Amino acid sequence: MNINLTLFAQALAFAGLIWIIATKIWPPLLSAIEERQKKIAEGLAAADMSQQTLAQAQEKVDAELRDARTKANEIIEQAHQRANQIIDQARDEALTEAARQKTLADEQILAATNRAREELRKQVSVLAVSGAEKLIRREIDASAHKALLDELAAEI
Repeated sequence: MNINLTLFAQALAFAGLIWIIATKIWPPLLSAIEERQKKIAEGLAAADMSQQTLAQAQEKVDAELRDARTKANEIIEQAHQRANQIIDQARDEALTEAARQKTLADEQILAATNRAREELRKQVSVLAVSGAEKLIRREIDASAHKALLDELAAEI
């Protein structure tokens, strides 16, 4: 065989192989590579977008937490104020009740004192009548001299 013919046949086979690769294998391979690059780019863009969304969500969460803390502090302050109001109101009611109880006790003491005085007056009048009986040696009629005994009891 001739080297030129062999070289030409090899060149023709190589050209045919290049043509088959360029028309049949290379375009699907390039489209697969381009599709893969496109998916990778989309994935990176989605990752960047997700990071931005995550950062925005974190900022929102932080803002909501600040608002919640502020509201919680306001509620706690209101609760403290209400507790102080309740304590003040209870103290005022207790003082009012204590004053009422003291007034009632004073009235009861005054009434008991008056009853004791009246009882003492009666006992003194009985003793005076008894003493007068012994002095006069005769019995005084209490019903007949009631006005006199009442006057004597009032003086005592």
